[in-house]
Amino acid sequence: MAMAEHLRELRKRLFISLLAVAIALIPAFFSYNLLVDWLNQPYCTAVTALDPEATCKFLEVNPVEPFALRMRIAGWGAVILAMPVILWQIWRFVAPGLYKTERRYTLAFVVAALALFALGGSIAYFTLTRATEFLIAVAGSEVEVRSGIGSYTRLAMFMIVAFGLGFQVPVLMVALQMVGVVTPQKLASWRRPTILLIIVLAAGITPSGDPFSLFALAIPMYLLYELSILLGRLIVRRKAKAAANDN
Repeated sequence: MAMAEHLRELRKRLFISLLAVAIALIPAFFSYNLLVDWLNQPYCTAVTALDPEATCKFLEVNPVEPFALRMRIAGWGAVILAMPVILWQIWRFVAPGLYKTERRYTLAFVVAALALFALGGSIAYFTLTRATEFLIAVAGSEVEVRSGIGSYTRLAMFMIVAFGLGFQVPVLMVALQMVGVVTPQKLASWRRPTILLIIVLAAGITPSGDPFSLFALAIPMYLLYELSILLGRLIVRRKAKAAANDN
């Protein structure tokens, strides 16, 4: 394609993606109560575990915050609902410029990245209860902790995003091994410093700062690092076998 045709194709794909998000805003806006109940569950479990007579309701002192939060949640929900359409439009724009083998690898990487992000986000959600218990207990028995809905939503979303990004380790490592930047042997020799780096990274990107979230992220990240080494060795063997057959 000429440059003008590329730009027209890009504009078309962007328009379809934005239209999908705009349409998804409608169900996302009216699903606000369901989403708040979903976010409230780990908070409620943590609060009642420490004090069975405590109320599970969020406390909000800013009357403007609930509406702003509703719009933010609707926006995030719309993007999530429209994500299949957005990814399909990205694929339709990129695929014509790829070879058949590259298309297969690209699609596999996208699917793996989405699956790992979903897995990481799910673990983050189930870790929220323990993280909230820790944060409330740290305040002491003389302090009554009541979270605002906006603050807790930001904590939950940051946790989900942090875990989702942390679970992208094997995707990045396998990609680097495929293009020859690193080798499985080199990654294996970096195990000890990698453990320290993962702990530091997990501590830095988990917004709650509690040890439960740290280890809930760090341990799977290291296991995924080992998985990337195993996948890298399989790729190297396959390349060597293909080269031998060509000769």
